[in-house]
Amino acid sequence: MSSGQTRFDFSDQTVVVTGGSRGIGRAICEAFAEAGARVFTCSRRPPETPFSSDAISCESIDVRDPEATESWLARCAEDSGGIDVLVNNAGGAPPMDAATAPPKLINKILELNLNAPLILASQVHKHMIAREHGGSIVNIVSISSHRPTPTGAAYGAAKAGLMNASSSLAVEWGGQVRVNSVVCGLVETELSGDHYGDSETKKAITDAIPAGRFAQLEEVAHSVLFLAARDSSYVSGAALEVYGGGEWPPTVPKPDLS
Repeated sequence: MSSGQTRFDFSDQTVVVTGGSRGIGRAICEAFAEAGARVFTCSRRPPETPFSSDAISCESIDVRDPEATESWLARCAEDSGGIDVLVNNAGGAPPMDAATAPPKLINKILELNLNAPLILASQVHKHMIAREHGGSIVNIVSISSHRPTPTGAAYGAAKAGLMNASSSLAVEWGGQVRVNSVVCGLVETELSGDHYGDSETKKAITDAIPAGRFAQLEEVAHSVLFLAARDSSYVSGAALEVYGGGEWPPTVPKPDLS
């Protein structure tokens, strides 16, 4: 398991992270700050507890509002001299029955999980190409992007679209701006009880994961730093799966390794 510390060096770099007030987004912000970056993040609600570093600034922004995000990115660039990394992390959706889901809710899910990160990527492009080393965009997607997701069809479709957009932009923007995805499996967060149920249900879930456990927040964060780092300058268009080996097929008996 990860030690929680990173050896990546983002000194003199500016990183922008959406949805950074809690969970995966917060872990990403703190990992970049620990690696020396100046970090700007946004969320719809202020963080419940202060960040661990003064290098992290947070604003209340609705990422579905293109005018608000364009103005926010401009402020980030002006305050720090430019933008090197964008992490599109904000997202999520409630479970819902696809047959009865209100069209307005479906559209909101698509706006948050697909439209917003795609628009943010296009808005940040001009700031990145002005930098000496170009820029790096990392989109947080989900294992739902390439497996069936009952009660999450709109969410899965949006994440699949974002994964395709990532690889498409990687080709279109070539060596100027690298674009990659982190494909998150099941992650232990402060909301795990709501998502995965009680301890018995969690054990049943983790028994099907080859790693035998959920991912930790810092493990996802460090995968983002790997893709964003200049040491990974030839990595673009990649989808890095952070899923502990995936899931054991239910039709295949597990060997007894005891």
